Amino acid sequence: MVPRYARPQMTAIWDAAARYRIWFEIEAHATDKLADLGVVPHSAAKALWDWWATEPVIDVPAIDAIEAVTKHDVIAFLDWVAAQVGPEARFMHQGMTSSDVLDTTLSVQLARAADLLIADVDALLAAIKRRALEHKYTPTIGRSHGIHAEPTTFGKKLAEAFAEFARNRARLVAARAEIATCAISGAVGTFANIDPAVEEHVADRLGLAVEPVSTQVIPRDRHAMFFATLGVVASSIERLATEVRHLQRTEVLEAEEYFSPGQKGSSAMPHKRNPVLTENLTGLARVVRSAVTPALENVALWHERDISHSSVERFIGPDATITLDFALARLTSVIDKLVVYPERMQKNLDRMGGLVHSQRVLLALTQAGLTRDDAYRLVQRNAMQVWQSDGALSLLELLKADPEVAAAMTPEQIEDRFNLDYHFKGIDTTFARVFGE
Repeated sequence: MVPRYARPQMTAIWDAAARYRIWFEIEAHATDKLADLGVVPHSAAKALWDWWATEPVIDVPAIDAIEAVTKHDVIAFLDWVAAQVGPEARFMHQGMTSSDVLDTTLSVQLARAADLLIADVDALLAAIKRRALEHKYTPTIGRSHGIHAEPTTFGKKLAEAFAEFARNRARLVAARAEIATCAISGAVGTFANIDPAVEEHVADRLGLAVEPVSTQVIPRDRHAMFFATLGVVASSIERLATEVRHLQRTEVLEAEEYFSPGQKGSSAMPHKRNPVLTENLTGLARVVRSAVTPALENVALWHERDISHSSVERFIGPDATITLDFALARLTSVIDKLVVYPERMQKNLDRMGGLVHSQRVLLALTQAGLTRDDAYRLVQRNAMQVWQSDGALSLLELLKADPEVAAAMTPEQIEDRFNLDYHFKGIDTTFARVFGE
């Protein structure tokens, strides 16, 4: 985790003291149920909760010092709690194994992280929707292969992003549901030394589902899907960020990141206004996606378990969620403050002498009786003259002067195919599908 790219709420989920608090709650809730089942005395559970009610400070360095001797983190924690609570603490962890605590805790952490990420996406969706509605009919050029294609609107571009992040929100909700499971099933998941009712009780208290069948660990296909989902969200961030970066290029300049008073773009060139935020988002997306392959490789553990996944998850759990949280918030700010230049969009639309209307003329010629190949040939030979003139010539005027075209279409019919508004007749349908309005 790099503090520069971290926000407090998400970072707090992965704090060592916060982790130990979850550990305690798992142990104490389990002890509660064990007492109800008559396995341990009720006084043991009461002693734990009475100490907890004092709102104790979790002494992370002290636990670390014990672990330096025991070489086992859960045992170190249990020893430290026992030293605070007293003899009754010996009833903690009855019939449990370390993974019961570790895996259930990771489930809680990832579920809480998912809640924050879902809220982040909601904020981003609100910003995208506002700007999409603002520019619903702002004409701009659509590009394929980076080359002018046909007219679209800037609002439609943003509607595309809204639909994509709405899908991502649904993916995050599904990933959260899949990861939020509890396993308190003992050494190899057989419940030999602990009643399944304990697992059900702990799951209920922590807001988790019961893992249907665990080995000594929760199956890692769940985690693989969770991190794969984060990778998809990161790729969507990069897609929108890349669009902004391209639109900010000097020769395009249809939109740009907000450049605040006092901001400086270059240590050498005072004129520079660089898309640094969206470039940063592109890099952060790569970091989040880097967690996906290790998560997939964690699925294949040996037999009932090994710990090859453990060190991996200590990295990717905090790093991927903290980074994605920051990236979503940054992208929301970029979209919210994005400076849009409709006049430049129109100028770029007009840049190539009407070439963007070539398909409409092609279709009209086929409807007038020409073969598609002949129609394509007539439009293309005029379009290439405009292309070679760098937009100095007009496709409309060339077509009207072309005798073969004129034999099939009147000047008025040709002019009608250069109506910009024609391209926007489907915008209402698209917006109704995306926004339900």
